[in-house]
Amino acid sequence: MPKRYPTEVRDRAVRMINDRLCEYPSVFAACKALAPKLDVGPESLRRWVLQAQIDTGEKDGPTSTELDELKALRAENRDLKEANEILKAASNFLREGARPSPPLICRFIDEQRAEGCAVESICAVLREQGVQVAARSYRAWKTRLPALRAIEDARVIDTLRSLKDLDSKGRPRPEILYGRRKMTVWLRRNGFPEVSKHTVDRLMRDEGMNGLVRGRTTIPGKDGKRAADLLNRNFSASAPNRIWVTDFTYVPVYSGVVYVALVIDLYSRAIVGWETSTVKDTEFVEQCLKMALWRRNHSKRPVHKGLIHHSDAGSQYTSIRYTETLEIEGLEPSIGSVGDAYDNAAAETVMGLFKNEAMAKGSPFRAGALKTENDVIDIVFHWVHWYNNARLHAALGHQTPEEFERIYYDENFGSLPDAAAHKTAA
Repeated sequence: MPKRYPTEVRDRAVRMINDRLCEYPSVFAACKALAPKLDVGPESLRRWVLQAQIDTGEKDGPTSTELDELKALRAENRDLKEANEILKAASNFLREGARPSPPLICRFIDEQRAEGCAVESICAVLREQGVQVAARSYRAWKTRLPALRAIEDARVIDTLRSLKDLDSKGRPRPEILYGRRKMTVWLRRNGFPEVSKHTVDRLMRDEGMNGLVRGRTTIPGKDGKRAADLLNRNFSASAPNRIWVTDFTYVPVYSGVVYVALVIDLYSRAIVGWETSTVKDTEFVEQCLKMALWRRNHSKRPVHKGLIHHSDAGSQYTSIRYTETLEIEGLEPSIGSVGDAYDNAAAETVMGLFKNEAMAKGSPFRAGALKTENDVIDIVFHWVHWYNNARLHAALGHQTPEEFERIYYDENFGSLPDAAAHKTAA
């Protein structure tokens, strides 16, 4: 480390050299001869003399004042650059209105120290962003064990924030749609068996996570009369493949409109068939039904004659062609009344979930604007797979439709073969 000399020592050394310059052929010769007596290196002494000559105007160059200003500007630029890098690294760490727990703060400071940042600089940036922490607080946290609650909170927060991590298509995890109740169940199934609903509620509020708020998708009839259908608004089934409900909706895209049809099993709320089309004709809903029948038979969960097929009174479902298809397949049709969405509320509910969870702006299943039918197909494919195999349903005791059906078949018929189980989950 270079030796620092007091200003008085430097000034006296420069005066001694200037007084004896006439005795030597050059400035360097004078510095070399007098340096041992002054206990200063000859090159340092030469630079002092040269700078003094510049300061007095004898030679051209930046003065000491200008050099000090340049040094200060460089230090300021370095500090600003360091602060900017710290802020960039903290983009996923800082949350408006929420103070991270001490373990999270310590870990962030440790990560930044590994990048070469000073503790004081890191703490200063955090304080500017509303996280009141001093360097001495950080060092105190490092020397004592954090509270067990703080450690557990940090682990849960890490998991909650990981749901916001984007995949290769720029989409977060679908579980980010969960509210506090389902998030509690999901966390208990994923490494936090004893986490309380109050802890999840507190940490989700701190992280600004509210889940998806879904509005009503049906409007009751003004007269309050029930439709004369086979279900009579009793949307429950005692076993899989007893009652299916179906409906379709539309999704606006750049090229026009894409229609999406779904077939849902009322026992497990599983989506057993889906189809997309740019035309809402009978063939469109018929293909959806055929996919449902094929998938059920292909997964060793066959459909038997007498299954009730319930839909609204749309022209596609009441057409002669569709009615004949139901008869050929041995399915018993059930039609709700005209203009009353409550008669098909089970299907309407799933359609509402689909539009809010999969198609709404900000959905974790969307990677950008919807331009063509292929964009919609990709989203429907991934959402239906998640809905059937990973999404927790309150009506099923916070189980997935696949888990709910598997329990039924295990209890009544024994375990499914591995190959069939794999096909079912696909």
